[in-house]
Amino acid sequence: MTLEEVVGSNSTDKKMQTVSQAVEELLAAARRQDCLTVGVYESAKLMNVDPDSVVLCVLATDEEDEGDIALQIHFTLLQAFCCDNDINILRVSGVRRLATLLEEDGTGNEPRDLHCILVTNPPVQPLQSPALQDVSSFCEESRCRNQWVPFLQLQDR
Repeated sequence: MTLEEVVGSNSTDKKMQTVSQAVEELLAAARRQDCLTVGVYESAKLMNVDPDSVVLCVLATDEEDEGDIALQIHFTLLQAFCCDNDINILRVSGVRRLATLLEEDGTGNEPRDLHCILVTNPPVQPLQSPALQDVSSFCEESRCRNQWVPFLQLQDR
């Protein structure tokens, strides 16, 4: 491995860690401000009704979900819709971390489908989160590198 590869690799790891933290901060802020839609079906309904309010689509899977053909078809359709409507998309692994971030209080409610999460930014009361700009910039940089659906690993803590 050359020095450039080591230095480049290290800065890429730091960038990904920073973006992962921004995603977590954004999801927490959006949850507090009631700007989240959780679930594949719920997300599809919202994007059909009001796609202009959606600023980020997070598609989450873990290894055990990779063989779920129906889920992959849903993801393909959601990604196509997001691309057509200029909605930023992120693929993440770490569904357990998402559950930790988003579950309200563990009251025994039925577990939610965390495979698709939409962050909305309603014009009446805009989402106040600096992390939104960080995540949007990362998505834009990824598209400039022809990586239309960037991937992040969320780490359990």
